[in-house]
Amino acid sequence: MTAAVAIAAGAACGVLSGFGIGGGSLLMVWMTAVLQMEQRTAQAINLLFFLPTAAASLIFHVKSGQVAWKATVPAALAGLATAALSAWVATMIDAALLRKVFGVFLLFVGVSEIFRKPKKKG
Repeated sequence: MTAAVAIAAGAACGVLSGFGIGGGSLLMVWMTAVLQMEQRTAQAINLLFFLPTAAASLIFHVKSGQVAWKATVPAALAGLATAALSAWVATMIDAALLRKVFGVFLLFVGVSEIFRKPKKKG
């Protein structure tokens, strides 16, 4: 893999992260499927990728008034606790099983997006 390919993949996933549509998930797919990276290693890299992209995106979403703080704070606290617990559990799960669970999750999200009906305004 060349640095140019890594930069292109990171940039593409960064654009998607900026839009809030799962650039990190696609980065995981790229690292595990294309680079044949071990699932846990890809997860760690994904988490490091997420921190600066989320911070950069958050600045613009806050400035445009798109953050509902009353919902954000409790959700963030719950997410923090469950992410720590889940990361601990993930270190004990067989990597092959972890990869399959992630694949099933991606399929579920993809199918849900295909069949989701748009919300009616008003």
